[in-house]
Amino acid sequence: MRKRTLVLVMMAVLVIIAGAQEKIIKIGTLFPLTGPVATAGQRCTAAVETIADIINGVYPNLDLPIAKKAGLLDGYKIVLVKADHQGKPDVAKSEAERLYGQENVFAIIGCYNSAATKPASAVAERLEKIFMCGASSSAALTERDFKYFFRLAPTDRIESYEFVEWFQELNKSRNANIKTAAVIYENTEFGKHAADEAKAASAKAGIKIVADVPFTPGATNLNSEIQRLKAANADALFGAVLGADYSLMVRTMKQANWKPKIAINYCSGYQDPNIAQQLGQDGWYFMGSAGYTPEFGMRFMKAVAPVEEYFKKKVNVPFDSNSIQEAVAMYVLALAIEKAGSLDTEKVAEVLRTTTFDSPLSMGGKVAFESPGGQNIKAQSVISQIQNGKYVTVYPYEYKDGDAVYPMPSW
Repeated sequence: MRKRTLVLVMMAVLVIIAGAQEKIIKIGTLFPLTGPVATAGQRCTAAVETIADIINGVYPNLDLPIAKKAGLLDGYKIVLVKADHQGKPDVAKSEAERLYGQENVFAIIGCYNSAATKPASAVAERLEKIFMCGASSSAALTERDFKYFFRLAPTDRIESYEFVEWFQELNKSRNANIKTAAVIYENTEFGKHAADEAKAASAKAGIKIVADVPFTPGATNLNSEIQRLKAANADALFGAVLGADYSLMVRTMKQANWKPKIAINYCSGYQDPNIAQQLGQDGWYFMGSAGYTPEFGMRFMKAVAPVEEYFKKKVNVPFDSNSIQEAVAMYVLALAIEKAGSLDTEKVAEVLRTTTFDSPLSMGGKVAFESPGGQNIKAQSVISQIQNGKYVTVYPYEYKDGDAVYPMPSW
């Protein structure tokens, strides 16, 4: 009898332990943790981790519903499984297959680089698994009629038309006389698509493209590329240049003693507060798109500041446009799981397709995905300019906190 009782007790304990172990939701993060844009990938991972920490704990000081109780679905905790695609599309594909197939993650959040997001999300679609994309901006990603892909950030197409609209506004209000433009871009999925969108938007506005200059990311110098731009002497410069390549571009422009009237950039590099600080005054007066800046957040996104404090403890910098979009990806996925009341992929995906989410961490405060395709139709961005070391919003005017310095002062 004693042996039988002992066996029954042990079985009960094992059932309890197994039940406790099962109350987890594994989420894969797939970013470039090594390679040319490792810093951006590490920040994106930290942003997802920040929201996962908030979900798993209780943070009554935060104005987020997921912060009011510990876990999801009455006690499920988020466990992140982190992977590094190194900025390589083939590695992104194999890591996505591993995360879904071997790690059994419920969803993947990634990949920062559009070139990596494309094959990784194709794996998710084939397996009918959810893929949350925060910051990859290639418009082509949400033109594949995918059902399980959801992208938070504005596309390069949206931003290109915003840029050209800004040029036209400057022509009208400041007699800017912007008639020609050049494009410099990394020779990747992101860069090529951004360049194509810049050229299409310019053509529609009657702005002539006078130089088309690709480069290999991670290049040791950009001397020939900048000399080509200088020779073309366009009024405006579109830049699709990430990370350290952006810093190299600016420094090479200074060495060549050349600036256009206006230089405007997509994505990271320009948006990276560390790079802006490293460039110092050399980086002043460049412009770019921004889905978030600390200055904008202080004025219009009050709920971000206390969340940002937890993020800064991990990486010692505030959110930028890319990292905050990845935070929103984790946040919205959590809301969808809660609303579905289930870890059934189809139910959660249907909630993502059909719900307009309140998102205090998003510019505009809302997230809603079109279906199929998965683009966030509520995505917004502003145009900012670095002035005196700060990101000053210059357009649209309802958000501006300063006037644009135009044309750019010479070196």
